[in-house]
Amino acid sequence: MTLFQLERVDFDVADRRLISTLSLDIGPGVTALIGRNGSGKSTLLKMLAAQAAPTGGTVRYRGRDLRHWTGRSLARDLAFLPQVTPPTEGMRLEELVALGRYPWRGALGRLGRTDRSAIDEAIALCGLDPLRRRIVDTLSGGERQRAWIAMMLAQGAQTLLLDEPISALDVAHQVEVLGLVQRMSRARRLSAIVVLHDVNMAARFCDHVIALGDGQVLLDGPIADLLDPDTLNRIYGLPMQVIPATPIPVVHPF
Repeated sequence: MTLFQLERVDFDVADRRLISTLSLDIGPGVTALIGRNGSGKSTLLKMLAAQAAPTGGTVRYRGRDLRHWTGRSLARDLAFLPQVTPPTEGMRLEELVALGRYPWRGALGRLGRTDRSAIDEAIALCGLDPLRRRIVDTLSGGERQRAWIAMMLAQGAQTLLLDEPISALDVAHQVEVLGLVQRMSRARRLSAIVVLHDVNMAARFCDHVIALGDGQVLLDGPIADLLDPDTLNRIYGLPMQVIPATPIPVVHPF
């Protein structure tokens, strides 16, 4: 099964081409989207989320051109977490999670029994029950990221798009957040595409990898394909070693 199909996709900004004639199929599971800064990762993710329209070419989701999805129907199936999240001043955690039910609410916008059940389940799955009445801005970075993921789960989305969700977190919270994404993928058959900079975290928590360089695909395959010094050098322009370790090898620059 293919989630996304991109056919000869271009994306231009001002006088610069960020993505050039990109053709790519993305399947289910957890996919790491990696590459150097400016390689086009966030731009690609925004196009997949229908937050940015390609200059040329076609992006399909579940076999259907993204331009033909209505906003509500797409939001019921796909959720996007940007690198910079919107402000949550004065908002309680359960109120943030409840925002995920917006695509499902009735004409009056009221939360029904099904909505409240989805909210409660998402909070529980993310291990946030003791924090549901807390103000979001008082939570730790890892707790806030789990709260945003809970909102995506309450949304009922089957595909999650996350742009650098661990960039501002310490190692413990990085493991916590990516571990949650991995567990949700396996337990609920969700798919996720995650922009990451840490190769070792990608190798530990992801099933597939897509590496970009100057708006082109440098690697598209199972995560094991990433653990090769020549491949890593081609992606990052830096000599790197792959050190044997259990359960997975560790990547380290020379």
